[in-house]
Amino acid sequence: MTIALVTGATRGIGLATSRALAQTGACVLLTGRNLADAEAAAASLRQEGLDVRPLALDVTSSDSIAAAAERVARDQGRLDVLVNNAGVLPEATDATEHHFANPELVRATFEVNVFGAVAVTEAFLPLLRRSAGARIVNVSTTMGSLSDQNNPDSPYYPMVVPGYQSSKAALNSITIGLAKTLAPAGIKVTAVCPGFVQTELTPMNKEQAPLTASQAAQVVLAAATLPENAASGTFVGAHGPIAW
Repeated sequence: MTIALVTGATRGIGLATSRALAQTGACVLLTGRNLADAEAAAASLRQEGLDVRPLALDVTSSDSIAAAAERVARDQGRLDVLVNNAGVLPEATDATEHHFANPELVRATFEVNVFGAVAVTEAFLPLLRRSAGARIVNVSTTMGSLSDQNNPDSPYYPMVVPGYQSSKAALNSITIGLAKTLAPAGIKVTAVCPGFVQTELTPMNKEQAPLTASQAAQVVLAAATLPENAASGTFVGAHGPIAW
């Protein structure tokens, strides 16, 4: 049985990804900063007959990460899939005045989107190395593509959200480094853009986004179940490769 862990999984894409993975027969460790929220989300999926188990995991807390890794080591003994989904976009509701960016919000964004993903990956790599063919999925966005940010023909060109975009660009770079580092172990790493999704990430998502979380989760699922002959260290969306 595949054992998968999804961060930031109590709602939105994380919850939908947990469902999609569990529907393949995987045992999914659904994590959230608050254990009660994780328990409620996991219970809702277990009502569908899925093997989903709650786990407290705050990606900004080294103690929480260590405790979660110890729990998985004790209870499951290995990890086959890690989905670094936890992410924030506080700039979307920033009402403060600044010339370019709010340094505090940029820092808070990197704490979750970059440092959190790195810390979780580092903590769980010993367990991933025990898998016969582990997969790591970093949930990114085309908004983090440097090519799109600098291409006047891209729909993302007008968007300037410094903290969020730079954090995802950094996550993309980490994806490449991880893929090269883990290639000898057969662990494949992928950055994915799930698209413009109806989530709580920003107020506009709920009204304007065309994709449901379940639809978006399919690109995450594909990366989490890459075949052995698939390339590692790629950046992809529902329609194929995305320019870095």
